[in-house]
Amino acid sequence: MRGIIEALRLSREASRLYTAVFAALTLLTALVPVVTAWLTKLLLDAITTGADSGRALRLGVALAVAGLLTGLVPHVTRFASAENERRIGLLAQERLFTVAERFVGMARFEDPVFLDRMRMALQHGGATPGVVVSGVLSVTGAVITGLGFLGSLLVVSPWMPVLVLASAVPVLSTEMWLARRRASLHWRLSPVERREMFYRNLLTDPQAAKEIRLFGVGAYLRGRMSAQRRRSDGENRRMDLRQMRAQALTGLLGAAVAGGALVWAVLGALAGRITLGDVSLLVAAVAGVQAAGLALVRGIADSHRQLLLFGHYLQVTSAGSDLPVAARPRPTAPLRRGIVFRDVWFRYTPDGPWVLRGVDLTIPHGRTVGLIGRNGAGKSTLIKLLCRMYDPERGAILWDGTDLRDLDPAELRARIGAVFQDYMEYDLTAAENIGLGDLSRLRDPDRITAAARDAGAHGFVTALPRSYDTLLSRIFFQGDEAEGAADGTGEEAGVALSGGQWQRLALARAHLRAEHDLMILDEPSSGLDAEAEYRIHRTLRERRAGRTNVLISHRLNTVREADVLIVLEDGVVAERGGHGELMALGGIYADLFRMQAEGYAEPQDPATDILELLRRKAGL
Repeated sequence: MRGIIEALRLSREASRLYTAVFAALTLLTALVPVVTAWLTKLLLDAITTGADSGRALRLGVALAVAGLLTGLVPHVTRFASAENERRIGLLAQERLFTVAERFVGMARFEDPVFLDRMRMALQHGGATPGVVVSGVLSVTGAVITGLGFLGSLLVVSPWMPVLVLASAVPVLSTEMWLARRRASLHWRLSPVERREMFYRNLLTDPQAAKEIRLFGVGAYLRGRMSAQRRRSDGENRRMDLRQMRAQALTGLLGAAVAGGALVWAVLGALAGRITLGDVSLLVAAVAGVQAAGLALVRGIADSHRQLLLFGHYLQVTSAGSDLPVAARPRPTAPLRRGIVFRDVWFRYTPDGPWVLRGVDLTIPHGRTVGLIGRNGAGKSTLIKLLCRMYDPERGAILWDGTDLRDLDPAELRARIGAVFQDYMEYDLTAAENIGLGDLSRLRDPDRITAAARDAGAHGFVTALPRSYDTLLSRIFFQGDEAEGAADGTGEEAGVALSGGQWQRLALARAHLRAEHDLMILDEPSSGLDAEAEYRIHRTLRERRAGRTNVLISHRLNTVREADVLIVLEDGVVAERGGHGELMALGGIYADLFRMQAEGYAEPQDPATDILELLRRKAGL
């Protein structure tokens, strides 16, 4: 009932007019068959009893009008239903994504169960409310039609309605059972379908195409994809067979009841107990009741199945915030003193391993802090906590002494700029790819150009076919459109960038927030050549001088000039200090730095090494 009420509420809010028109036409469609059957009976009785021609003519005209309505109303009803479903679908989709936007952190988007539910909500949430409304009105129409024909059957025989109703009970129970099994199957196959989709997307991904062809793994991945498809098809095939057998049995039962009623009517007419019009009415009524009963059962069953699927949508839209937000958050003032991690513990699941274990560190205002550590040391997790994508399980993170949990997350993030290691490549124009870093400057070409210059992207962007208005994607064009773009007769079909060019655009997004309080740079130059890397870091030092920065990189030559270096190891702060201090300490940082430095050292000739050894022994 909650699903039905929510679907009807969505329908009313989406379009009162089309909902009312659809409801009225559905009721009219339900009444027309009953009226037609009665008009046919009266006309046949008038003809066979020799009634006056005027009455017979009027009945014939009324029957013709009913026929016109029968031919016209369903088409208008289908249009009203389709338009109603479109409007409901749009509203439902907007609500779903509005709720998703209100999730403060990332936990739900990294939870496979929630992702399954979200996918089901996306798949069925937009269409299901409209289908449910259609189903509810169809059920209502079927009830009206059925009651009308049952009342008609009472005129012919008092026991006939009971027999017809009794034959509908097995049909209803069977269809409800099938609906539950079908909805359960949808949910059970969700991981299987997701895995199939993963392999399908992988086999068509341009980024993966190089390795797939080089390593010759296409057939292997295709086999994995097909295995998932065969499993899904097998489950659906077994469900279809169950449905076929069950519906065939209930169909035979309905046909037997209809056949028996027809034989009884023919015998009654021959014996003079009922009129020819009664026979016509009975035949139409039995068929009408069975059709209405089948429509009722199918409508209930389909609505039931859709409502079970719609439950995923309702669970997503009714989900509370994944992170608590203060009822009266404190204002996020500009950073003046710094950010403090105080005994921070964190793990992604209650039974998972600790990623951070009692981290204590300070990010002083106006300084650059370099985060260093091996893979899995907790660097990226620390950044997620700093942006309040998660909350610590223990301890606190303080912004000028205020716990991040007491601040408005949107205000906090508005004071942060970032380049993440897994930066996004948006299928938008170059200008939009930069402007998404600060929507208030999306229409400011001078500021976007300046950000691109700082990131070293201006040169290759201006060389694109439409400069900053060039679409950086080829997924929106196909066939004649792409050919037209190629020969200059159509729209620009978009271009593909290299990894380094995409990274510069991500840097430009960050530079659009260069004046913000905190800048987080997670491997900002990993895909750049040595010259570009040097220029990028020099520009960052110039633009962010006197501001607070956090720099993460495995290339230690890019972080050695940071004011403070923090070394994370197994979720704890293992070392801290400047480059010289940590080198003198001879610990983790020194070992990592020396290993990388050896890769840049010039190899010496063996003879030179021997001479050097002899000199040392001779004390020269």
